[in-house]
Amino acid sequence: MNRPIASRVVLSYPEGLGGWGREQIGTERYRGYFKRVLGTVAVGDRREEFVDVGCCGDSLDVPFRVERIEVDGEPVAEATVDEATEVVYETRPGDVDGGWLVQSADGPTR
Repeated sequence: MNRPIASRVVLSYPEGLGGWGREQIGTERYRGYFKRVLGTVAVGDRREEFVDVGCCGDSLDVPFRVERIEVDGEPVAEATVDEATEVVYETRPGDVDGGWLVQSADGPTR
């Protein structure tokens, strides 16, 4: 079945994501990544994506959720994301676990 190409997809992430994480996901590089890997999406889909925390931190996985999908300004329940799709973010209540544990007392002891 051919699905329409999304002109816009809105992804949410927890409002507790810190400044470093927000800076990373806000780059065109990161939005471009989503355009390449999302494929077919439906409203409500969830996925965790890695955000680099630098050379001395552990991983930071951010839980994203598909909030809205539009095709030519009209909301749809499902569509395919491609290079022309605009990827937009909004926040939702919640926190994000992870990041910089390697440098803290709470980090691994091995």
